[in-house]
Amino acid sequence: MNSSYTITQAGFIATTIIFYALLLVQLRKSLAATSFSENKKKRIFNGTLIGLIAWAVVTSILSLAGILGNFSTFPPKILIVLIIPLIVIIWAVRTKEVKEILLHTPPQSIIWIQSFRIVVEILIWRLFVDNLAPIQMTFEGRNFDILSGLSAVIVAILVASKKISSPLVIAWNFAGLALLVNIVTIAILSMPTPLRIFMNEPANTIVTKFPIIWLPALLVPLAYGLHFLSLRQYWRR
Repeated sequence: MNSSYTITQAGFIATTIIFYALLLVQLRKSLAATSFSENKKKRIFNGTLIGLIAWAVVTSILSLAGILGNFSTFPPKILIVLIIPLIVIIWAVRTKEVKEILLHTPPQSIIWIQSFRIVVEILIWRLFVDNLAPIQMTFEGRNFDILSGLSAVIVAILVASKKISSPLVIAWNFAGLALLVNIVTIAILSMPTPLRIFMNEPANTIVTKFPIIWLPALLVPLAYGLHFLSLRQYWRR
C-alpha cells in the first residue's frame, strides 16, 4: 500500500474523530447550562454519541463490504450516505431541544469548528497527488471549499469580539453552504454514473472506500450541520 495514502487515510480518521469530539465537548457544555433535567441532558448527549458511532460503523461496514462502491445501479448506493444525514440533521435543527441548546452556545464555538475544512481540502488534494481523486475535486481544480475553513477562523474571532454584524454572519453561512454544494455536485458528476460530466480519470470512486467514506458520511454533514445550527442561532436575533 502506498505510504502516502496510508497517511491520508489516517488523516481522515483523525480529522473526523477530533472535530466531532470537539463538537461533543461543546454539546456537553451547552447542555449543562440548559434547564433540562439531568436525565434529559444525559439522554440527548448519549443519544447523539451513540447515533454518531452507529452511523460511522454502518457506513464503514457498507464500504468495506463493497456495497457503496457498486455503481452498476442507478441511482448509486452512495447517495444513501448523503441523503440520510441530511434528513436527520434538518429534523434535529428544527427541534425545540436544539433551540434551547443554541441559546446556551457561544456563536463562535459553532463557527470555528468549520476550520476542519482546511484539513479536509488538504487531504483531498493528497488523494489527487496519489492519482486517487480527479483534479476538479481539489483546490487546484473547481473546489474552493478551503475558503470556508480559512474564513471560519476569522469570522469566529470577529464574532467573539463582537466586531461583525448578524447579517454578515448569516451571509457567510450561506456562502459556505454554496461552496459545499459546489464540491458535492462536482463529486457526484465525477462518479462513473450516467450523470457523469467530468470524464477525466480517475473517476470519483475513492469516496466509497474506507475510511474516505467518512468524508461524505460524516464530514460533509458536519459542515452543513454547523451552518444550519449557526443560521438558526442568528435567525432568532
